[in-house]
Amino acid sequence: MPTAQTDTTGLPETDVRRVIRDGREIILVGTAHVSRASVDLVRHVIDREQPDCVCVELDERRYQALSQRTRWENLDLKKIISEKQLSTLLVNLVLAAYQKKLGEQLGVLPGTELLEAVRAAEERNIPVALCDRDVRVTLRRAWHSTSLFRKAYLVSALLVSLFENTELTEEDLARLKETDVLSELMQELGKTLPEIKRVVIDERDTYLAGKIRAAEGKRVVAVVGAGHVEGIIRILEGSDETDLEKINAIPPVSPAWKMVGWAIPAVIIAALFSIAWRHGASAAGSSLLFWILANGVPCAIGAALAFGHPLTVLTGFAAAPVTSLTPVIGAGYVTAFVQVMTRPPVVREFETVLESMSSLPGWWKNKLLRVFLAFLLPGVGSLVGTWIGGYEIFSTLFRS
Repeated sequence: MPTAQTDTTGLPETDVRRVIRDGREIILVGTAHVSRASVDLVRHVIDREQPDCVCVELDERRYQALSQRTRWENLDLKKIISEKQLSTLLVNLVLAAYQKKLGEQLGVLPGTELLEAVRAAEERNIPVALCDRDVRVTLRRAWHSTSLFRKAYLVSALLVSLFENTELTEEDLARLKETDVLSELMQELGKTLPEIKRVVIDERDTYLAGKIRAAEGKRVVAVVGAGHVEGIIRILEGSDETDLEKINAIPPVSPAWKMVGWAIPAVIIAALFSIAWRHGASAAGSSLLFWILANGVPCAIGAALAFGHPLTVLTGFAAAPVTSLTPVIGAGYVTAFVQVMTRPPVVREFETVLESMSSLPGWWKNKLLRVFLAFLLPGVGSLVGTWIGGYEIFSTLFRS
C-alpha cells in the first residue's frame, strides 16, 4: 500500500495541510469557528483548488441551525420534553451562547466559515458532504462516559462560562490555532478530562476522517476546526479500517443502573409496608404523608423559584411523590411540560435566548429559559425531598 504523505509545499497558509494517498488528494483547512480570517481562507482555498467535493465539519442538525434563521418556528418543545432531550438542548444553547459571545467580540458569527464553505461549493456546483457526527450523539456519549463528579464539574463550568467576560483578539485565536499550542491544549484536556477528550475530540477525529475518506472525487477540500487537523491526518495516513457505526451509537443504559433505578422505589414501598406491620397503620400513614410532603414541597418551591405558572407549582407538588418512585420520568420533565403548555415561549424569545443566557435576570425574563428553570429547580427539589423522605421512612422502620 502506498505511503501517505503530508505536504504543505506551495501552500502559503499554515492552516492548510495536504494529504496524498492512493491517488487521492485531501486538502484540510483548519479553522477557528469565530475567526474572520478563517472565513476568507476557506473561500480562497476552494477557489484555488477547485475540488471534486467539499467536506465540512457539520452534521445535518447543526447545518440547519446555522443556515435557517427561522428554525425556532419549527422547534417542538413538547416533543423535546417527551423524548427527554431537554438537557441536551440546554447544553447546546449554553455552548452556542459561549461561541456567540466570542464571535461578537470579533465581528463574525460562530460557524460562519463552515457556511462560507457550503456557499462557495454551491456557487461552483461542487458537491458538499456534511461529515460531522450528530451533535446529540456526541453529547450523550460524552455524558454517558463521565462520572457523577465530572458531570457536576462540567455543568458548573458551562454555566460559569456564560457570565465570564472573555476577551479574545484575532491574535489570540491565531496563537491557539498553532499546532504546538493545540497539541498542548489537547494533552492538557486528556489529563484533566480524558473521557471527554476521547468522545469530543478523538472519536470525532475518527468519524470526520472516515467521512472525508468516503467522500467522492480525487481531490477533496475538508473544512474542519483546527483542533481536529492533526488527529484527522494521523488517521488518514493510517489504516483504512474505520468503524463508524461503533462510535455513532448511543450506549444503552447499563442493566445494573436499571435495576438500581427500580430497586430504590421498591425498597421505599417495602419499607412502608414493613412500618405498617411493625408499628401499625397509623405509623405507616404518617410516614407516607411525610414522604408526600418531603417530595412535594421542595419540588413546588423549585417551580415557584423558577417563576413557574401556578399550575406548574401545583403539578410539581402532586407529581414529585410519584415520580420519585419511578425511574421512567423525573418531576422536572413534568413541570417543564406543564410550563410549556401554560406559558409557551414566543418566537422572539427563541431568537433572543442566547443574549438572555448571559445575564442572570435574563433566565427569568425569557420564557424559554424559564422552561429550563422549571425543569432544573423542581428536579433538584424532588431529589432533595427523596433523600429526606427516605431517611425519615427508614428511621421510623428501625425505631424500637
